[in-house]
Amino acid sequence: MSSPQANASSPSPRPKRDYRSRRKVCIFCVEHVREIDFKESARLRRFLSDRGKIDPRRKTGACAKHQRALAVALKRARFMALLPYTAEHVRRFEPSR
Repeated sequence: MSSPQANASSPSPRPKRDYRSRRKVCIFCVEHVREIDFKESARLRRFLSDRGKIDPRRKTGACAKHQRALAVALKRARFMALLPYTAEHVRRFEPSR
């Protein structure tokens, strides 16, 4: 039988990889954005899910301060009809009352 020390000293075929996920950085902090404009619908659309919901911080990587401002800007853009409240495919198949 081989001893455990013999296996430990032999070179392994591949080094172990570290698969920890990288910390997401706030895109607004990186770009030094002072305020989030609700009229920039193309930028805001990236922070909506396919269902039209506001994506959470853990998915977008935004810091708490910018996530709050982002939520306000998205709600204003929805109110001004620049962004949808729901996705089109959800509205299309909803049964009529």
